[in-house]
Amino acid sequence: MGNSSRKQDEGEEEKMEKEKGDGEEEAEEEAEEEEEEIVEDDELPLGVDELLASGDPVLDLSYYKFRRLPRRVLELQYLEKLYVCGNRLRDVPKGIARLQGLRTLALDFNKIPDVPLSVCQLANLTCLYLGSNRLMSLPPEMRNLRGLRCLWVESNYFQCFPKQLYDLPHLRSLQIGDNRLRTLPSDLWRMESLRRLWLYGNRFQEFPRVLLKMEQLEILDMDRNKISEFPNLHHLPALRLFSYDHNPVKEPPRVGKEVLIVGEGAEEVLQARERRRDAKERAEKEAEEAAAAAAAAANPVIHGILKKLRMNSALNLAAAKEKETSGTVDEDGLQCNDEEGELEREDEIEYEEEEEGLEYEREELICEGEGFDEYEGGWLEYERAEINYEYEGEEQEEYVQEVVA
Repeated sequence: MGNSSRKQDEGEEEKMEKEKGDGEEEAEEEAEEEEEEIVEDDELPLGVDELLASGDPVLDLSYYKFRRLPRRVLELQYLEKLYVCGNRLRDVPKGIARLQGLRTLALDFNKIPDVPLSVCQLANLTCLYLGSNRLMSLPPEMRNLRGLRCLWVESNYFQCFPKQLYDLPHLRSLQIGDNRLRTLPSDLWRMESLRRLWLYGNRFQEFPRVLLKMEQLEILDMDRNKISEFPNLHHLPALRLFSYDHNPVKEPPRVGKEVLIVGEGAEEVLQARERRRDAKERAEKEAEEAAAAAAAAANPVIHGILKKLRMNSALNLAAAKEKETSGTVDEDGLQCNDEEGELEREDEIEYEEEEEGLEYEREELICEGEGFDEYEGGWLEYERAEINYEYEGEEQEEYVQEVVA
């Protein structure tokens, strides 16, 4: 029994010594971290001091290999955009919540395992970039970011779609490519504000049918999945860009006339569409030229009538001058003899008859001109609609060039 008691005492002493040693090690690590943090602020990389003192509302501290965010950054309450990409951050200090003016925060390419709760307190954020970290989920506090419009969480470890995003009423762009998603929730259609969705590089084997209910989608990227067949995408009337490259499909999906598609066989489809569009434009141009020729054909008649009237007027004027010198004065005060007066009156009657015919011809010309103007104007309006069409996207503020990458 004595030996057992002695062993027990020795075991407790070893345990106490070990705990003491562990405590000392933790204290030393904390001291080293504090020292490192102090050194970090005292010995900032070249040029960072100038950036911090510039007063610019946009601060870019990307790729400086920071392990912690410099404390001086937390004092810059005028900041609107903060980029800290490509560093070695594992967390973000709580003091960042003081930067309530931030609208854009980029933390891409770090080593962050969870979304810091301090970030969820930045109520004015509109763009949050968390790509290429170690995220597996999003915290419930994400719902505090009510004004968020753009969220990038690509290249992380999401296996399930984060439903916390349902509580973000203004979210328009969601980049969740290069994760481990296999399905999408059946009530994803609740995200009514969503316009741009990137799902490339996941593990979908079938096209998620719930996407067919999201008629507001403008950009949809399904690159690098394992989908062998796509449904008819005419059900997405707002769609303007669809990418399906690197999927085992046999033929391109059917899409609307204005949709740009990217993938195997897409080039042939787009070329055929362009040929049809060119043929239509040629037909419209020929119709316009034919209408212009028809209008031009009516012009010589009018010019001939006007020319004849001008000639008659000139002859009458010459005859009147001649009568002033040689003829007698008639009832209207013109000098003429009886025979010449009768001839002049006959000319006047003929002139009046020609004027009546001219009015009739003018009315016909006006009617024809109106019809042609309407036709020509309608064609020009259609042509402007074709030429001036531009695909509109807002954060393509963010991304049409990356969607093809």
